[in-house]
Amino acid sequence: MSNNDIIVSLDIGTSKVRAIIGEVTNGTFNIIGVGSADSEGIRKGAIVDIDQTVQSIRSAVEHAEQMVGIQISEVYVGISGNHIGLQSSHGVVAVQNEDREIGEDDIERVMKAAEVIALPPEREVIDVVAKQYIVDGLEGIQDPRGMIGVRLEVEATIITGAKTPIHNLLRCVEKSGLKVKDLVLMSLGAGGLALSKDEKSMGAVLVDIGAGLTTIAVYSEGSLCATSTIPIGGEFVTNDIAYGLRTLTDQAEKVKLKYGCAWIDDAASDVVFKVLRIGSNVEKEFNQEDLAAIIEPRVQEIFHLIHQEVKRLGYSELPGGYILTGGTVSMPGVLKAAQTELSASVRIAVPDYIGVRDPGFTGGVGILHNVVRRLRGRSNGGSSNKKTVSRSKQNAAPKQDAVRKSGLVERLKNMFSEFI
Repeated sequence: MSNNDIIVSLDIGTSKVRAIIGEVTNGTFNIIGVGSADSEGIRKGAIVDIDQTVQSIRSAVEHAEQMVGIQISEVYVGISGNHIGLQSSHGVVAVQNEDREIGEDDIERVMKAAEVIALPPEREVIDVVAKQYIVDGLEGIQDPRGMIGVRLEVEATIITGAKTPIHNLLRCVEKSGLKVKDLVLMSLGAGGLALSKDEKSMGAVLVDIGAGLTTIAVYSEGSLCATSTIPIGGEFVTNDIAYGLRTLTDQAEKVKLKYGCAWIDDAASDVVFKVLRIGSNVEKEFNQEDLAAIIEPRVQEIFHLIHQEVKRLGYSELPGGYILTGGTVSMPGVLKAAQTELSASVRIAVPDYIGVRDPGFTGGVGILHNVVRRLRGRSNGGSSNKKTVSRSKQNAAPKQDAVRKSGLVERLKNMFSEFI
């Protein structure tokens, strides 16, 4: 197994740090290892303690390494948060190949041209994503490699972020002994994996409900067009349970994961459990209905805020509906609560790979999915460049004939000019 065939993603969340190892062999992509560790030093998606975060990253990576038996040195890191911004941009270049065939180098140049925008000093560019390419005025092109043209344009979305959280994230990863290959926006990676082509083109909302943050990404006309975050997530449900049952937060989290239900009609009165009351050694018995009575109002509130935020972004009714992902949505009853509150079509996205069939892994697997798609595009670009070379050799003789013809025409012009 060569290192070139292996790619690793790092999803640093509020409750969990996940390292996912993917392998690309003969054009097929598989997940071969997963490492997970409790996240320390992160609050509401932001790093608040460098050393604790570094330790969590090391634990997750070591777990993944032990599963596969390899050493991880490079990772693709997912990034999200309320500091992320989107900005439209336009780039134009002239095609440089002699036979005017568009290659990978032309695409790289036009993307760099689109990246040249005015930014405040506290912000920097994370990524540039093409919405569409335009070749000599022809719009709607998704991949111009191999096409013939003189002028190549791109309409792109520039993803920007605040320098401080970006550099803190990079510092944590580097201090844990890893090299950052690239930063990938979590919403972009998860959207590429979880959303179908039709959902992206007609319009859909991807909602990632994590422990400390809920990230909203609106897709329309085939690309990401708006993103936002709400500082509320699964941690709030845990805190409500801790207050409601008068127990410790750790106990509340365990109860939530084992017995939690977000729809009271689906809860069972005969499913009972005991929790240790805070400030005493006395255990008290509760049933699943008692737990659902605490969870359901908070989950309804989360979806109400999501609906309000999507409206604020300027999108009221999208045909693709809402696609839910993130660790919190795996709780029973969340789908019914979402359908009731959002009054739209709702589904839960789960990665279709062995070992990661859980909504909490959508972001991490989405990062790998995004990287594989880009690598495949570049490899296709490499083959088109080879064709360019061979075609230029084939066209060498006709070009010489054209030179001869042009020389004859020039001589005839000179002859006639003497008579005029």
